[in-house]
Amino acid sequence: MVKKQVKIFGLCVFLCLCLANWAEAEGNKVYILPVSGTVDPGMAAYVKRALAEVKADTDAVVLLKMDTFGGRVDAALDIVESMSSLPGEKTFAFVEKRAISAGALIALSAGTLVMAENTLIGDCAPMIQTSEGMKEAGEKMQTVLRAQFRTLARRNGYPQVLAEAMVSKDMAVYQITMDDQIRYMTNTAYGELSPGEKDRITEKKTIVSAGQLLTMDDKEASDLGFSRASIGDLASALSVLDLAGRQPIEIQESWSETFVRMIQPFLPILMLVGMGALYTEIKAPGFGIPGAIGILCLGLVFFNQYLVGLANYTEFLVLIIGVLLLGVEVLVLPGFGIAGIAGLAVIAAGLILSFQGFVLPDPALPWEAGLMLKNAGRVTASFLGAFLISFFLIRFVLPRTSKLVKGPYLSASLAGARAESFEALTVVAGQTGVSVTPLRPAGKIRTAAGKVDAMTQGDFIEPDQAVVVVSVSQNHVIVQKVEKAP
Repeated sequence: MVKKQVKIFGLCVFLCLCLANWAEAEGNKVYILPVSGTVDPGMAAYVKRALAEVKADTDAVVLLKMDTFGGRVDAALDIVESMSSLPGEKTFAFVEKRAISAGALIALSAGTLVMAENTLIGDCAPMIQTSEGMKEAGEKMQTVLRAQFRTLARRNGYPQVLAEAMVSKDMAVYQITMDDQIRYMTNTAYGELSPGEKDRITEKKTIVSAGQLLTMDDKEASDLGFSRASIGDLASALSVLDLAGRQPIEIQESWSETFVRMIQPFLPILMLVGMGALYTEIKAPGFGIPGAIGILCLGLVFFNQYLVGLANYTEFLVLIIGVLLLGVEVLVLPGFGIAGIAGLAVIAAGLILSFQGFVLPDPALPWEAGLMLKNAGRVTASFLGAFLISFFLIRFVLPRTSKLVKGPYLSASLAGARAESFEALTVVAGQTGVSVTPLRPAGKIRTAAGKVDAMTQGDFIEPDQAVVVVSVSQNHVIVQKVEKAP
């Protein structure tokens, strides 16, 4: 009996230990978020959704696995905003291959950074598209990004001056040893030191020269106070960050997020096809396949933007109003007029709004104005391209497609056919009559055989005038005026 009780007690202790270990593992997780490829709204939507899961688990932490050359500034700022909603001690970043441009901004949003060996981080100069190609943005945009880098550096303990040097190439940065302390100072700040302060400097080293952007490998990032360590792989990163005892859970993109990022580069083509199909539908009677294709393509564009959070019910309502106006133009009103033009304009406005997370650009965020102009240019170019391609298809291609489709067709042609005028056969030269309508020079006359079409040799004849048939040639009755009616 005693042995049985001992066994039961031992089994209970074993179960309790298992439950305790299971509960500890369940309550101590590290969520791993791969941040790879182009930084775009699809990535921002994915990170936002994944971080919402992390927030629901109060004991969990998040680690960004970085491998990106950068991308859109607005998408990167959305990711930074989502990361900043978590405490700094719960956020980590591991640069697996590279974190360039917008990727550097995202990496520094984490409270702690580690880098794999032979990896890079930095070079976050904002670029804009101009008529001469890609160029570095002006001071107005750089100021905003520098402020964002300063905020992240101050929040997570990175060197502020060096973080700013990733954005602007006009500043040089020195490493100064003063009073046995290492400081980082811009060339402007160094020039403002008093002679006494400069005498206290025991060492001065140029970290970033003027005209260059700060880009660091893993060793330099560690020496300059950004990276905690240079490691080999993800397992080593978890060990260095004291996360090895946590349960690693990698959150992958959902099918919708993968779909969004997959079709993002093809949105201009979808708009081109959609608008071209709608224009073809307008030029054709009724409603058929082109209209359905147009609505499907534009619907995919809107659905894509809705999934990434840039479009909502407002843009959807605007798009529906535009389609309804086009429907009125196609099915109700003849030709192409105000309803059709208004429908195209409303659809264009809805598409522009669906490509951005704002209605009007904020002056404090200078890239929003550039993004709005880019979106307007993209939509306008799609409209013009759709019109030209559709016009070419309707004018030259579609009429020739009948030759590719099997008959039956009539083998005889109408070449050399002519219509005989039986009215002209009842009139002969010399016959007289009276003009029924004005002949200027064509009109109608009445003869003994009845009314017939006739024409003069250039003279004008008023009604109720006596005429005589001069000749009948090729079914044409030629008459002239006479003084008296018979």
